[in-house]
Amino acid sequence: MSYLDHIKKCNTYTPENYMPFMVADEQLGNVEKTFATQLVESGDTFLLQDDAVFINPQLRTPEERTSACKPVMEALHQKGVIDSWVGELYEVTNRYDETPRFLIERAAVTFFGICGYGVHLNGLVQKSDGVYIWIARRTKDKPFWPGKLDQIVAGGQPTGIGRFENLIKESAEEANISFEIASKAEFVSEIHYRGETHRGMNVDTLFNYDLWLPEDFVPENTDGEVDEFILMPLEEMAHITDSSDQFKDNCNLVNIDLLLRRGLIDASHTDHDEIMRKLYVNA
Repeated sequence: MSYLDHIKKCNTYTPENYMPFMVADEQLGNVEKTFATQLVESGDTFLLQDDAVFINPQLRTPEERTSACKPVMEALHQKGVIDSWVGELYEVTNRYDETPRFLIERAAVTFFGICGYGVHLNGLVQKSDGVYIWIARRTKDKPFWPGKLDQIVAGGQPTGIGRFENLIKESAEEANISFEIASKAEFVSEIHYRGETHRGMNVDTLFNYDLWLPEDFVPENTDGEVDEFILMPLEEMAHITDSSDQFKDNCNLVNIDLLLRRGLIDASHTDHDEIMRKLYVNA
């Protein structure tokens, strides 16, 4: 694996495998064709028309659509079609901070190919011999990317909570970072990517933050989702990212963004221009 390999992996899909997901005359996602059939066969909440999947036009308000969608998602989960369940509602939009067209279970977002959002935190430490970074290792019983390396804090963006408020919450849950420390995090970048998975299409935006941590700070996991935290030189993280697939797929994108901003990937790198072009291709 290389930096470019990671970027391409997160941005690869086959358009022919999907059909538009529509609310009224607005496309809000891309549904894999097999899942589209399962949606249409689940009742009258979803309809197939003109090679697209529509939410029933009789459902005119966000509240009506949310209520109608909920039992369909639950039934598909019980059948094993939707292979996990989070119990968080996500807003169905085309851009962050838009008025949602309706709300949907987080685990279904990729199946619909609708926009998902998340916050990622780089936990940085300045030492006398250079910059270090705290890395989390996901538990081996996580349903997705078990045992993979991750940012010190990362989480999806559910409805009903602001981005920064969510970052503070996730920081406390995942790494026991106090409000006083976490509130110093700085928003630094935004990454968009669109890629195919076995569950459908990820159409995600990552809101990235840097946080300079005290040298004596040691993170502790409080929600059971992290096996260990590792403090490593930034150069070591760069090597792992550029030479392996040890990190969760989209975490590689956050790493590359950080390395670009810190100058560890600079204009002298053979692939610098292509990395820049492809990392921010959907911005």
